[in-house]
Amino acid sequence: MIDRARLETLAYAALRIVSGALLAFHGTQKLFGLFAKKAGPEVFSQMWFGGVIELVGGLFIALGLFARPAAFLASGTMAVAYLQFHWKGALDERFFPIVNGGELAAIYCFVFLLVAVKGAGEVSLDRLFRRA
Repeated sequence: MIDRARLETLAYAALRIVSGALLAFHGTQKLFGLFAKKAGPEVFSQMWFGGVIELVGGLFIALGLFARPAAFLASGTMAVAYLQFHWKGALDERFFPIVNGGELAAIYCFVFLLVAVKGAGEVSLDRLFRRA
């Protein structure tokens, strides 16, 4: 018999780990220019802060360490990324993510909102440290 509760726990852990790690890769790309065509942004610029949040927040989310606040901050950062850099306030077809290229920012926003509400889950450093 399939233990659906255990599968749900593992699936949630996989979602948290993979999405956090992918966000950290975006931060690495922004900050250090890895796999990018241009160098990183100016230190203390808005783009630099976004890269720091993506890198550090993504690692914390993936590890399940301080996952709630890290995910809340990452969710807000992705909302800003969508609104400011993709949608840009246009009141036409550019509102839609498929048109403005903001699908990733939009989905990250809601995945990290889920992590912020649900917490790190069973497979996490938060849980390990709570037990100790």
